[in-house]
Amino acid sequence: MTARAVGWVDASSGASGDMLLGALVGAGVPVDVLEDAVRAVAPEHVALRPETVTRNGFAATRCHVEVADSVTHRTWHDVAALLDAAPLTEGVRRRARATFERLAVAEAAVHGTTPDEVHFHEVGALDAIADVVGVAAGLEHLRLDTLVVSPVAVGSGTVRGAHGSMPVPPPAVAQLLRGTPSYAGPPTAPAMELCTPTGAALLTANATGFGPQPAMVVAEVGVGAGGRDPEGHANVLRLLVGHAVSPTGDAAPHGTNSPLLVETNVDDLDPRLWPNVIASLLAAGASDAWLTPILMKKGRPAHTLHVLVAGDRAEAVRTEIFRQTSTIGVREIPIGKHALDRDMRTVAVDGFTVHVKLALHNGVVVNAQPEYEDLAAVAAATGRPVKDVLAEAVAAARPLLDR
Repeated sequence: MTARAVGWVDASSGASGDMLLGALVGAGVPVDVLEDAVRAVAPEHVALRPETVTRNGFAATRCHVEVADSVTHRTWHDVAALLDAAPLTEGVRRRARATFERLAVAEAAVHGTTPDEVHFHEVGALDAIADVVGVAAGLEHLRLDTLVVSPVAVGSGTVRGAHGSMPVPPPAVAQLLRGTPSYAGPPTAPAMELCTPTGAALLTANATGFGPQPAMVVAEVGVGAGGRDPEGHANVLRLLVGHAVSPTGDAAPHGTNSPLLVETNVDDLDPRLWPNVIASLLAAGASDAWLTPILMKKGRPAHTLHVLVAGDRAEAVRTEIFRQTSTIGVREIPIGKHALDRDMRTVAVDGFTVHVKLALHNGVVVNAQPEYEDLAAVAAATGRPVKDVLAEAVAAARPLLDR
């Protein structure tokens, strides 16, 4: 029986993208893991430079994001295109897309426009891409089953932005934290912005729950520093990583987060909407989602929507099903599941890097599958058919099966 991997984010002093990057590095995530993912997406130079600093006397990791001088303002559509074309794992891509989509939706709501028309300014800039993609890669590296976030400190006073002086929390942060526990912050906190829009989007896009530290055995503690060091306030975010235990201290059984199969039959949804429905469910935490064509009473053609989801993400998936489809009810079936261990390696095809997902049974590699998005990117860059690139990648990955 395997104990579940758990993370807890202490955002009681605020949150930002660079604070989360620093906390991930402090918790043991290699900088190369973050930087490789960022460089795969960023169209211009970006580098991450961690530094040990103190904040109000406490040691912390400050992750500097060094970017090229750029005046390019990217829209949500531009950023989505960069993410889709980058050789990322699906988990990293999904987390990053969900975060940027939340930012786009929030900005659109604030300015009374649509997400596709939002010009991100700072959000679409290179440092924001580094924050979002880097944090997505770090969280994927930790392979957490659960990520709980404390009530988020937002700060007080006013802040200056592209649209002049605004009260704290600024409109985008308030929009992003709707339905999420938040407060001004500890009494010792100065009147300043403690939570940035990027920090709010990253927390809400990746959290599986909100509240105090869950019962867990802590293995790593990462402390990420913000850029400022105000007197009397530790401007840090903490990340605790470990495994779940019961309140009595026993290892929590895996069955407490047993997977569910959530299903519903739908006969009145425009079929053009289904790709977006599937994408939204995966972004909400579903392990998998798919459709089966069916024939309902009176000969009506329809689809059964099937969603595989861990128990602690079931409520988020239910909500998304009701938001995105026309169904008025779902059925749920507890199921058993046995998943092979996974690992990720890379091979070279025509000088390009292709990620290969390995599946292991009892420590033996039984399958090596190149990532399709990487294959498509190589095919687009070289003009070769995808099937030829696939055949070459499979051949290059063959030695991985023989180890």
